[in-house]
Amino acid sequence: MKNLFDPACVCEIKARLAQIRPDSPRQWGKMNASQAVAHCAAGMELALGDRRPPRLIMGSIVGHFIKPLVFRDDEPMRRNSPTVKGLVVNDERDLAFERNRLCGFMDRFAENGRASCTSHPHAFFGPLTPDEWAILMYKHLDHHLRQFGV
Repeated sequence: MKNLFDPACVCEIKARLAQIRPDSPRQWGKMNASQAVAHCAAGMELALGDRRPPRLIMGSIVGHFIKPLVFRDDEPMRRNSPTVKGLVVNDERDLAFERNRLCGFMDRFAENGRASCTSHPHAFFGPLTPDEWAILMYKHLDHHLRQFGV
């Protein structure tokens, strides 16, 4: 499966990320391009352990049923998938700044490999292995790039 430990996947994501413009039209959702990129950077902070949100009650109940569906194959995340509270970006952001910030997080994640991943449980899915974090981060980034047609 595609994941952010694979240098080719990191290059692919960065090339697609470079195509997003401040006025790129969204295919779904509420965030504009700069907000979505900032949201993706916040998601990377989860994987790196820089953000440590509490476990969601709903995740504790159904997360273990949904987790195998997310990690079974390369199928992309669905449109309008729910997000972890606190990762929603509502304020205006600078796209160039957020893109550079996201690329820095991706580089840190990829360069440090499995050692870069948090052991803190994901708010919805619960405990994830480093390989699961790498897959989830690829899928999350792909999801928001597809949201803007790239």
